[in-house]
This record gives sequence, structure tokens and C-alpha cells, in this order.
Amino acid sequence: MSADARGDHLGEGNDGRRAVVFIHGIGGSARVWDPQMAAFAAAGFRPVPLDMPGYGARPPVTRMDFEELAADVEAAIGEVGELKPVLVGHSMGGMVVQTMLRRKPDAYHAAVLVGTSPAFGNPQGDFQKAFVDARLAPLASGRTMAELAPEMVDGMMGPHPEAQGRALAIATMAATPAATYRAAVLCLVNFDERANLGAIRVPVLCLAGEHDRNAPPQMMERMASRIPGARFRLLPGVGHLPNCEAPALFHAAILDCLAELDQSR
Repeated sequence: MSADARGDHLGEGNDGRRAVVFIHGIGGSARVWDPQMAAFAAAGFRPVPLDMPGYGARPPVTRMDFEELAADVEAAIGEVGELKPVLVGHSMGGMVVQTMLRRKPDAYHAAVLVGTSPAFGNPQGDFQKAFVDARLAPLASGRTMAELAPEMVDGMMGPHPEAQGRALAIATMAATPAATYRAAVLCLVNFDERANLGAIRVPVLCLAGEHDRNAPPQMMERMASRIPGARFRLLPGVGHLPNCEAPALFHAAILDCLAELDQSR
């Protein structure tokens, strides 16, 4: 897999700026991070948004595995020779980041976990089965991702998202292949990195949206309390897609934390 197949920014090479690697969630793509690109570049970073397998320019997939997803991102980072990037993972992307922190605990400068959790629970549990059924039943009935995208996005966002960000989130969700979406949902229910939270060795920022029903703030705050030295920050007014709903609020929270980290070091 070539670097260009993962994200448009991967071909730029290491130009001396620290890379910030952005990893999207279900129904996203590298494109969903467009609102962050200019702000991170202006702050002196090299933003590197990635397409996970099955998304964006990459061919659809019918299965996913967190170890393989983590290895895919590790390979993308290796292709550009980047040393100790910052990882920013949203939702399922945050789960990939947690997997990476276990696999290579000293390989990163810092990590930002956005709207994510340390585990999904028992794959055979009633909640998990209901979760899978609720998300896959509409596709099984013949509806398309393009048809479902507006209601799916609106169900995740807070009460007052920016119109441009909402449109971007809908467009990326609509462009997600149905096979990839199914594979991601089925992969999600097998995730569990709770045992490694106490062993994480890099600085971590946990960002939660005030109105996030997928990753409630109280759960993310508990998660942060189990990660040594982790910071928790609540983003007011937003739901599960803060980078699209309120981009300035979102990237300011991350950039402020990174600036504080560099000062402390």
C-alpha cells in the first residue's frame, strides 16, 4: 500500500515539523480532518490525516482487526520516516491509538483520545447485540449509506453544529462503502484495552463532547483517571463529532495542551 493511498498529506515527507497523525472513526476518512489542517500547520505542526483501510481512496474491506489497523497506521508513519508523532484518534480511531500505545509504548510524543472508550464490553452482551443490530439493520433492509448519512450524523452531533462541518460529516459518511461500515461495526464490539490504561507512558489528552451520547463525558473522565498523568477536557456545546461541529474549539484544545506539554519539557 503506497503512502498516497492512505492520505493526501503522506507524500510530503519529513520537513522537520512534528507530525500530528489524525485517525478518523467509523464513517469518516482523511477528509473529515480538513477543518484542522490550516490551524495545525500555522501552529508549526505537519498535519497528516490518514484513510483507514476501506475508506477514502482505499478499496472497501469486509473485515477489520484492531491489531491490523494499528499496524497499518504504524506502516504509514514509517513510510514518511516520522519520529515520535502526536496521535489524534477519534472514536474508533481513538481505539486504534490505544492499540498503538500498547504495541509501541514509547514511539509517540503524545496522544489525544477524542470521543472514544477503553472497551466495548462483551461482544455477546445484550447491549452490544442491540448496538450492532441498530446500525446494520437499515443496510440489511436495502437503504444506502448516502440515504442514511444525514440522520446518522445528526444523531451524533450536538444541538448547534457549524453548517459546513455538518455537511462535511454527512459527505464522508455517505461516501463510506457499506461493506467497510459493516466490517467496522463488527470489529468495534471486540475492542478492549482497559488492562493497558495504567501502562500508557506518553502524555494523553482525553477530549469529550458535552452532548456526546456515544462516548459520554463521565465515562471519558473515568478513563482519563486511569491513565497516568492524563488530562481530561470537556468541550461544551458539541456532541460526538467536535472536529466538525466546532473546529476552532476542537483544535484550540489540542494545540493548547501540546504547547503546555512542550513548555513543561
